Amino acid sequence: MTHAKLLAAELLSVIVHPTSPPSFSLPRRCPSSITRTEILGIVVSLEAKPRFLKFTWASAQACHLLDSPLLKFLLDDGTGCVPCILWLNPRLPPSDHDPTPEILRLQARRVRLGEQLRVRGRITVYRGMLQITVGDVLVEKDPNMETFHRLDCLRIAKRCYGLAKDDLG
Repeated sequence: MTHAKLLAAELLSVIVHPTSPPSFSLPRRCPSSITRTEILGIVVSLEAKPRFLKFTWASAQACHLLDSPLLKFLLDDGTGCVPCILWLNPRLPPSDHDPTPEILRLQARRVRLGEQLRVRGRITVYRGMLQITVGDVLVEKDPNMETFHRLDCLRIAKRCYGLAKDDLG
């Protein structure tokens, strides 16, 4: 699986094609579509969706309080803020590519306010808004990595997509 390295501004400007599932392409770039991306930035907002009650109808008195099913956070790379969603409850039945519940909990513990993260995942649309459905989270300890990521994105845009210097912003 290849993840397109993008800046937040590029990701937020993708063109959504109304197919099922939706496909995405970048303006002024090659016609191929992208589905997965990698971004790097600082966590500026963090929200665990509230716990909810699940009633088991087999025994009407039994009521289980489940952990939060998802972790929502905003990643800011200086060009924009990208909403990221980390699902903490695995899909049923799990595919070969899905992380285990233990890995999901480990990744959720890495997400903290002010932390510099590298996030890879699928580009998705929810209620008309673009977001990344997180597949992998990595904490970047080196503060230079944000600059390296930005330069790498610009190099890739110039070399692979033939963008002129003025198009890179």
